[in-house]
Amino acid sequence: MTTVYDILVRPLVTEKTNYQTSKLRQITFEVHKDANKAMIKDAIELVFGVKVQRVNVIQVAPKRGRHARNRQMRIRKSGYKKALVTLMPGESIDIFEGVK
Repeated sequence: MTTVYDILVRPLVTEKTNYQTSKLRQITFEVHKDANKAMIKDAIELVFGVKVQRVNVIQVAPKRGRHARNRQMRIRKSGYKKALVTLMPGESIDIFEGVK
């Protein structure tokens, strides 16, 4: 991990995160596995130019699925780390404003 752009992997957009964005000022990102709260906060503030109030980090466990035909455990989704970022009152990120 060399730059702040490597910390933020991608934004997570689901029905739940859309609600959190519109009502609670919270944005959810998938982040690099070695990133900590301070690194995530600095990356968000630098890349998007907003003030961050709080950062919560969640380690999402890997999931196993079943193969439909013979019911064997063959499908595996790798785990990842996600960050729930709460913005200061009055702050917003423009790219998430129109997402519904």
